Amino acid sequence: MEIKTFINKVKEAGYDGVDTWIPEDPVIKRDLFDALQQHELVLVAHQHQAHGVDFAAFKASFLEYLHFSAQGGPVLINSHTGRDYFSFAQNLELVDIASGFSAATGIPVVHETHRGRMGYSPGHLQDYFDARAGLLITADLSHWVCVTESLLENFGSTLEQAIIRTRHIHARVGFEEGPQVPDPRAPEWKYAVDRFLSWWDRIIEQRVRAGDALFTITTEFGPPPYLPTLPFSNQPVADQFAINSYMKDLLSANYPDYVQAG
Repeated sequence: MEIKTFINKVKEAGYDGVDTWIPEDPVIKRDLFDALQQHELVLVAHQHQAHGVDFAAFKASFLEYLHFSAQGGPVLINSHTGRDYFSFAQNLELVDIASGFSAATGIPVVHETHRGRMGYSPGHLQDYFDARAGLLITADLSHWVCVTESLLENFGSTLEQAIIRTRHIHARVGFEEGPQVPDPRAPEWKYAVDRFLSWWDRIIEQRVRAGDALFTITTEFGPPPYLPTLPFSNQPVADQFAINSYMKDLLSANYPDYVQAG
């Protein structure tokens, strides 16, 4: 789907913004920025492109892509920071690079709790919370549920800190054996949806008390293979856009004053 067509679809569906990476292709990038401006949509930039076979290469790429992600005037940058196999000191250096970038540009960088990255598990991220009082996150708690094979019952203290430090939500619902339930509308997944809603409620309550004028939430149910498919036919078990629209409507009803990003 062309970017302009997608942005039109997002606008017509009632979203307030878009959470996406900045395209490398200059024509597609221009089309994206033009469509966002035309429809007056908020941009959350997604930095996932940083790469490198060793830490030195990754570090240089990380700063490069933070600046690249700053194009288009995003309200924040959601960052896939580091690697789960980098040392504590190395990942902490990336956190400090992001903090310096934010101080210089005024664009908040929030570090996503994502598998394979610095924040892949609550037990691991706790050390970074202890080391950096200003470390802010995107709460994609579906990854933590999957990694710990739990609904985080044993991580109360870290979860409390995560709730306080959250500045953006990826509203995908995970379960004990995977990062995405097949369809949040199905009754068998109500227990997981309810648990995630309870966490999101507490995050919103924190931001209301803090007096935040803007808070962003992305309905982030992904396509296959995040979305399960039927054996042999490889057909998705549900419609991805319909699921995300359902989540948008659910969240809009619960949190009417906050920005929904597609």
